[in-house]
Amino acid sequence: MKVACLGGGPAGLYFAISMKLRDPQHEVTVIERNKFDDTFGWGVVLSDETLDNFKVNDEKSAEAIRAHFAYWDDIAVHYRDTCHVSSGHGFCGIGRKQLLLLLQDRARELGVNMEFERNYTSAKEFMGDYDLVVAADGLNSTSRTEFAEHFKPDIDTRKCKFVWLGTHQKFDDAFTFIFEETEHGWIWAHAYQFDDDTATFIVECTEETYEAFGFADMSQAESCRTCEKIFEKHLGGNELMTNANHIRGSAWINFPRVLCEKWSHENLVLMGDAAATAHFSIGSGSKLAMESAIALADYLHSEKSVQDAFQKYEDERRLEVLKLQSAARNSLEWFENVERYLHLDPVQFNYSLLTRSQRISHENLRERDAEWLGTAEGWFQNQAGVSDTDNAPRPPMFAPFKLREMDLNNRVVVSPMAQYKAENGTVSDWHLAHYGERAKGGAGMVVVEMTCVSADGRITPGCPGLYAPEHEKAWKRITSFVHEHSHAKICCQLGHAGPKGSTQLGWEEMDAPLKDGNWPLLAASPIAWSERNQTPKQMDRADMDRVKDEFVNAAKMADASGFDMIEVHCAHGYLLSSFISPLTNKREDEFGGSLENRMRYPLEVIKAVRETWPQDKPMSVRISATDWVEDEGLTPEEAVEIARMLDAADVDICDVSAGQTSTRAQPVYGRMFQVPFSDRIRNDAGMKTMAVGNIYEPDHVNSILMAGRADLVCLARPHLSDPYWTLHAAAELGDKGVYWPEPYHAGRDQLYRLAERAETMKVRV
Repeated sequence: MKVACLGGGPAGLYFAISMKLRDPQHEVTVIERNKFDDTFGWGVVLSDETLDNFKVNDEKSAEAIRAHFAYWDDIAVHYRDTCHVSSGHGFCGIGRKQLLLLLQDRARELGVNMEFERNYTSAKEFMGDYDLVVAADGLNSTSRTEFAEHFKPDIDTRKCKFVWLGTHQKFDDAFTFIFEETEHGWIWAHAYQFDDDTATFIVECTEETYEAFGFADMSQAESCRTCEKIFEKHLGGNELMTNANHIRGSAWINFPRVLCEKWSHENLVLMGDAAATAHFSIGSGSKLAMESAIALADYLHSEKSVQDAFQKYEDERRLEVLKLQSAARNSLEWFENVERYLHLDPVQFNYSLLTRSQRISHENLRERDAEWLGTAEGWFQNQAGVSDTDNAPRPPMFAPFKLREMDLNNRVVVSPMAQYKAENGTVSDWHLAHYGERAKGGAGMVVVEMTCVSADGRITPGCPGLYAPEHEKAWKRITSFVHEHSHAKICCQLGHAGPKGSTQLGWEEMDAPLKDGNWPLLAASPIAWSERNQTPKQMDRADMDRVKDEFVNAAKMADASGFDMIEVHCAHGYLLSSFISPLTNKREDEFGGSLENRMRYPLEVIKAVRETWPQDKPMSVRISATDWVEDEGLTPEEAVEIARMLDAADVDICDVSAGQTSTRAQPVYGRMFQVPFSDRIRNDAGMKTMAVGNIYEPDHVNSILMAGRADLVCLARPHLSDPYWTLHAAAELGDKGVYWPEPYHAGRDQLYRLAERAETMKVRV
């Protein structure tokens, strides 16, 4: 094949090498606008794992690169006059110029043609003369722009400003993060060594801080001098340097996150930053590009045609790119919102930074540096009021937690899960067995399914209630069992179905109206849940007063039933939620319009319940922190304001869910996908939170808690499949401090023996 690589960076050069290795007869030309030794970055971060992959592809260039690596194992975080160092991270760096020179030497040795200082304005001029044109022309790819209608790039320009600098200060002991508070706001640096004499020093800050410093009006030299003053105590008298002298004025930029819908057009294919970018804070851009180069070279030799190779390249590599971009997005968003976390203790701040991408979890940190993590766990237990943490401090999920006069043994919560097994609102033996088992299973608290405040407030005919004397008696039987036979607390979630009421049981047709016997519905506005559901009546003042009284009466019955805590359901499109969401509240009176107005009636109910509910017992409110409907629905920013209103209304904790408020919702699912909403409310509004949403491993729970993203963690489906999830998690983690009912001790002891044996076998292997 006759191949042109547009761009002489790591991606273009390594693809050229990979093609020649597979068939020396290929005629490969690398075309680069700049000089052979020009480079506008400083260091490149790779890993030993990546280098092992390179070795399989080309042992000679891999060994040459390895010989020039600077290695470090630690991450150091300088924050508020402290320095926290954790180990076991395994990084290596190489100078970008050195990497390019090594790749150029190997390409030249294999017979690759290289043309430097050749300017070109169009990829099309090469597409007729070459069988294959690889556009590896970087972040500002002209090839991508030229054929934008085919590639359909999605370019998301991010919030923070950054500048890529270098220094002769040594950071050879650790990958170093430095956070400094200035008169204009916080500014931070990412620093790492890449050869004996030089380190990368990336400076980053918010747009507001950037403007306050006046960096836009500074020359590059002036920017360097300003940053030297900011980071003076970390630079040891060394200067900061720029190698972007080709840029007039400021070299500060906003990071563009690039992802293209298509990566190929005719015989042109995108590679590296031209196709997709990964934020520098996870240091994987060059890794991504060079591994893509290997993959494309492989497919061009294994598939029947160039088009087949392109298709496989997109199919196979896109998943890896999306995984990395997801981690990179989490990381860059952490830095964009770093001011959210600047109130955290340095221990927790450091943990939050280390786990920001969600690629590193709690137990992964233990594998890397058990001593540091043990110290962090001890700190967490101390914060929870546990003084004796000298001997093997327990994981965060087993720290106690106090709300008013309610003491929880641990931070695990059984999330409310509808059972649809009540009869005329009365819970049965099914509920006794269901909630009793989960209470015995070790969780700190069990939240029962939405318990309706009236018969016409039920979701389905199988939903429980608290509006008749027999309801109170039946619930009392369950709470008494929980209190007598477990150490768990039990919470009653009160709600009114509103526009989502009078529907079929969950295992029939979810959210569909009953086939017969439907009852009338109420809502903030006369908007049906779907075309099939009946249109609810818009509540008038009399309706509001009646329903508020029903909530108050239900709260009194919940107290008499023996519940330890109460939660008012203001989420998921039910009655109170229908007031909060702008999608379902179209009122033109004082209960519609602004967020303050939309919250007016829910707050009336919440305050009335709080006044009724005993002062020594805590109260929660569940909200949907977003409607998942872009430009029209409730936003996460508004959710923070809602939390502030709840806090002012004497609510103790916010149960942060999301969505289920409209059939138009477009949720973004994934592991722990709703936790960021809890994180934001807890750290922006300063309110205690419970996190929910596809949380299913002990690692998830511990990571969420230790990073300060929630105070309690709710798990639903895991508790459906395993009522003893918490006890099993304790055995898995080797924690023997959880309470087991006495009749189960023989099973407990066997479980711990088996867990210890499995751990021993794993260590031997």
